[in-house]
Amino acid sequence: MDAKIGTLTRDEVSVESQWDLTGLYSSDVDWNAELTALEAEIKKYASFVGTLGESALKLKACLEFDMNFSRQLEKLHTFAHLKNDEDKTNSLYQGNYEKVMMLVNEASKAASFIRSEIMSIPEDRMGRFLTEKELEFYWFHLEQILRYREHTLSEKEEALLAASGEMGRTMRDAFDMLDNADLQLGTVEDENGQTISLTHGNLQSLLQNYDRRVRQDAFHTYYKAYESHQYTYSTLLAGSIKKDLFYSRAKNFPSYRAKSLFSENIAMEVYDNLIESVHQNLEPLYKYFDLRKRLLKLDELHIYDCGVPLVEGIKWHMSFERAVEEIRTALNPLGEEYVEQVTRGLTVDRWTDRYENKGKRSGAYSSGCYDSNPFILMNYREDNINSVYTLAHEAGHSMHSLYSRKNQPYLYSDYTIFVAEVASTFNEALLTRHFLGQDIDPDMRIYLVCREIDNFRGTLYRQTMFAEFEHQVYKAAEGSEPLTLESFKKIYSNLLERYFGPEVVLDDCLPLECFRIPHFYFSFYVYKYATGISAAYALSDRVLSGGEAELNDYLGFLKSGGSKYPIDLLKSAGVDMFSPEPVRTALEKFSTLVDELEHLTSDHLKK
Repeated sequence: MDAKIGTLTRDEVSVESQWDLTGLYSSDVDWNAELTALEAEIKKYASFVGTLGESALKLKACLEFDMNFSRQLEKLHTFAHLKNDEDKTNSLYQGNYEKVMMLVNEASKAASFIRSEIMSIPEDRMGRFLTEKELEFYWFHLEQILRYREHTLSEKEEALLAASGEMGRTMRDAFDMLDNADLQLGTVEDENGQTISLTHGNLQSLLQNYDRRVRQDAFHTYYKAYESHQYTYSTLLAGSIKKDLFYSRAKNFPSYRAKSLFSENIAMEVYDNLIESVHQNLEPLYKYFDLRKRLLKLDELHIYDCGVPLVEGIKWHMSFERAVEEIRTALNPLGEEYVEQVTRGLTVDRWTDRYENKGKRSGAYSSGCYDSNPFILMNYREDNINSVYTLAHEAGHSMHSLYSRKNQPYLYSDYTIFVAEVASTFNEALLTRHFLGQDIDPDMRIYLVCREIDNFRGTLYRQTMFAEFEHQVYKAAEGSEPLTLESFKKIYSNLLERYFGPEVVLDDCLPLECFRIPHFYFSFYVYKYATGISAAYALSDRVLSGGEAELNDYLGFLKSGGSKYPIDLLKSAGVDMFSPEPVRTALEKFSTLVDELEHLTSDHLKK
């Protein structure tokens, strides 16, 4: 299968390798019929305008209608975006996605009065409403809305901002199409002289090739494509930032970072503590790069040397089916019910779209809605261990979503982004424990310890660097500094120097990396990967060293959805993220792993 990955059209992909979306809609006709029916429902929002302050009962009626409408819209959107991501060049599903996004924006516009009208209810009257039985279910939902009282505009202003939503996503959509459909990444020759089309999906595999010439060619060919479009990419990113600043200023926030953190009730100290803690613990990272340079016997260590396995002769090959079995065994500490459900989802229930095909969205994610199974987009590679970890990661997201939806009503079923990476990274921690717990030869142990180090490096250090980049570029924009190609590259270059230290040679093209990160179009998201891995390892240690109570605390966290603020959810599970301690503990674990790698490779270093 692997030899054909990336070259098949969607029609040529086997059915068993595709996700099964029939539980959402059995046909495009059914989807269109439901879309048309829901479009007709939008006008009912108008019947609630001006009534919300009259009584708790009328406020409840509006909230109930909005909740039910949103639930149906989420189902339509889920199907449309999944079909669109199967093949970005398919005009039918591009069109359907545009249709549903227009409905999303129309609904946002129609419902925009709700928040401002709730804010206009006098505080004493709202206080009485909140004591009435009719609104008991909506209490936390209303508290979350009322926090925004000073950031809510008039009804007309809110409607105008809502109407701008479709226009506001233009930069992100343009980046998505350029990066996934239009960008031609070129070709490289592998170690056997065979020409390979370079894709987002196979880049990491090529950078793990033992032939340094292949790694170097893949790296420079990849970034040459970005160099040829660098002005377009910089303009799109600058436009996205300016759009964000418009919304934060319109909503009376001191910065866009403040706006982003406010939405989940995250204190600014959590973000700042993360960056400061990482700054104080860069030496173990530098030590790792020095160790890698010596083990590879290189005069210069480049970025394209930082992913190749340190032990030659180990070739990774694991089919999708075998990966599921390994993940199943690794997750046994989470109990029989959890393990059986995730295994069935990845196999019989076909949650997963497994392999890369022409036009398919790059990367991986978990999606779905309240009325569906979870769905996992993969671009699985049998020759890359990262694919196995990615599958375990996305399965963690999916099980978190499944548990939340099964145990919470629709209104409180969505967990916030801050806790979204905890369950996924928890699964990765268990997978590493499983692999290292097997009877494996010394070289394989080196390979896996190095993989774990690289996971920490990519999730904790790298994502913190991304978070610092976002903070700096937004701060520059808010200080009226111009966002140009050169200013982006300068900021990113300085961060690369800080995070890679003296042992890594930074190629001139590397600052272009900042233009290929899709998460920068979902601003102030990436820091949550770093806080997520910190919380996940703290929780995994707690569960593995504890008993039934600790496991139930963790499963209770998965089942809690968005019923509390994220910091409170994690605290209930046993981790206090307001303290810098979980991040520092994770960084200490990284340092310990580097020391272990040095010990395991001592004989190699003597040769």
